[in-house]
Amino acid sequence: MTTLAAPTFPSRTQEILDTLRQNGQLKHLQTIEGPMDATVKLKGYGEVACFCSNNYLGLANHPEVVEAGVAGLRRYGAGTASVRFICGTFECHHTLEARIADFYGVEASYTFTSCWNANEAIFPTLCEPGDMIISDEFNHASIIDGIRLAAVIKKGLLKTVYRHNDLESLRARLVEARANAAMTGTIWVVTDGVFSMEGDIANLPAMRTLCDEFGAYLVVDDSHGTGVMGPTGRGTHEAQGMPGAQIDYITGTLGKALGGGAGGYIAGSRRAIDLLLQRGRPTLFSNALPCTIACSAEKAIEILMREPERVARLRANVEAARSGIIEAGFDVLNSPTAICPIIVHDTAKAIAMSKRLLELGVFVIGFGFPVVPEGHARLRVQISAAHEASHLEQLVAGLKTLRREFA
Repeated sequence: MTTLAAPTFPSRTQEILDTLRQNGQLKHLQTIEGPMDATVKLKGYGEVACFCSNNYLGLANHPEVVEAGVAGLRRYGAGTASVRFICGTFECHHTLEARIADFYGVEASYTFTSCWNANEAIFPTLCEPGDMIISDEFNHASIIDGIRLAAVIKKGLLKTVYRHNDLESLRARLVEARANAAMTGTIWVVTDGVFSMEGDIANLPAMRTLCDEFGAYLVVDDSHGTGVMGPTGRGTHEAQGMPGAQIDYITGTLGKALGGGAGGYIAGSRRAIDLLLQRGRPTLFSNALPCTIACSAEKAIEILMREPERVARLRANVEAARSGIIEAGFDVLNSPTAICPIIVHDTAKAIAMSKRLLELGVFVIGFGFPVVPEGHARLRVQISAAHEASHLEQLVAGLKTLRREFA
């Protein structure tokens, strides 16, 4: 009789967790007991100033956004109970998708339950064998996984990466793509607009020029740029003087600046959106975006379009926060975005500093491996238009305490 080996999963999992705990790297979920705003009620800590949210425009708890969601819940019910092509398409989906297309100035858009789903849909659906995808090495994990999935589904689809924000490296990859005998189709260049860990941005005008030179399509995930970048919050392209239509396909999220609920989208040509409707697996096999979220997100975009001063207020808060971080004795990575990373290198130190800030009433998360590379751990401070001067002062006071205690 053959003796089966003892299962290794429980022991190896426990070993990983024990190691994380011993090294001070174990993550703990904090529980919020009220709405997301400039301050939140945190279980075990009470009211704290929140500097780790993606609520960039302060719309997550905006009365109109909340009421739009409640009205949608009353009108359409609790769930869609279906995928889009069966009976999961409601009037509010069309309204939201028209609003997104208008916001970017493109032909059409299509929504998903998350931007992760959108990035899982775009390449496996639009790409074919013989195409080449060229991706920034620091792109978001959802882009990376979407490309990997596409390469598995579409045998013969080619993929490569270029050095982060390096236009010469991108040009080299484009030259190689055109010289590759196996590359018989379309070239797709994909980048984040705003890179969430560093807060740096892609040079979209230069990338557009390169894509035009080599006949490539440009795809931009602007999840952290939408609502933040540009005079009216249209995104990274607007901040760089480009209309949305000059980006072939924009993916983004409704879960950050645009109300902070959930959901994602792809915006671009009507032809591509029609193909995604017909062939996109995340929409063919997963329920539609809940109607209450569709209604609240549409209202959030409406508010942004009529109140661009929210973007200006966010920008002023970011400038004040950056000055305060430097005053507290910390270096902050330079960025025009609402992301203010303070590099502390060691993951355990970042987590310990985050915990100490929380004791001081300031909610900032420490990021370490595997979210960022080993040795690049950081406190990622994120600013909102909802923050008042008193909140920024509380942040700076907390950082000054850290400087004394963790010097």
